[in-house]
Amino acid sequence: MNQLGLPFSLNSRMLLRNFIGEKNKQILNFINNLFSQQDSCVVYIQGDESTGKTHLLQGIAFESLSRDLNVVYIDAKQELPDGVISGFDALDWVCIDNITCLSDTQQQELFDLYNRIKQTSTKLVVSGVCLPGDLDMLKDLKTRLSLAFVFSLEALDDNSKVVILEGKMLDKNIKIDSKIYAYLFKHYSRNLTDILSAVNKLDESSLQQKQNITIPLIKQVLSID
Repeated sequence: MNQLGLPFSLNSRMLLRNFIGEKNKQILNFINNLFSQQDSCVVYIQGDESTGKTHLLQGIAFESLSRDLNVVYIDAKQELPDGVISGFDALDWVCIDNITCLSDTQQQELFDLYNRIKQTSTKLVVSGVCLPGDLDMLKDLKTRLSLAFVFSLEALDDNSKVVILEGKMLDKNIKIDSKIYAYLFKHYSRNLTDILSAVNKLDESSLQQKQNITIPLIKQVLSID
């Protein structure tokens, strides 16, 4: 994949085929159909934290790779050199995560990219936590993004979150009883990022204490009453 020298890595489990959510099938069908289209397209993905925005964008990157297409994925939360977005119109797919973290200069670059790809076959997919009209970004860029195909990701229920967590734990060769997740959802957090961080702490403590991850261990490590 053309990473243009950027230090971004992809999670090999974030594929389109395992992107879950019944209501998310519409966006999946739309994205899959774009792979057979020659015209340029701009897609805006809105979703709260832990709804799968990164999974979807990285899944697009992997699908592009499998089709021998030129693609780049960047996360605007990480430091980006100014000017990096300028050359993306030469790519087949451009995936930019968390665009609200772009600097003013980078927002201008994204605005310019939006205008240039009209004459290409580039597919631009960006993500943000709010709808385009609510973005605190350059006015002209907000206007352009409001004209994009906009999709809102559904909030995942607890069962869907468990499926995601079990997949991530499988990667780490960690086996956790499903009742542990239920306990964490109720007494700790329903945010996937928080849960993953907690599980990593619990796994480290369980190895040190040579015991399984149990509710008493959770209370001890996470200071839950």
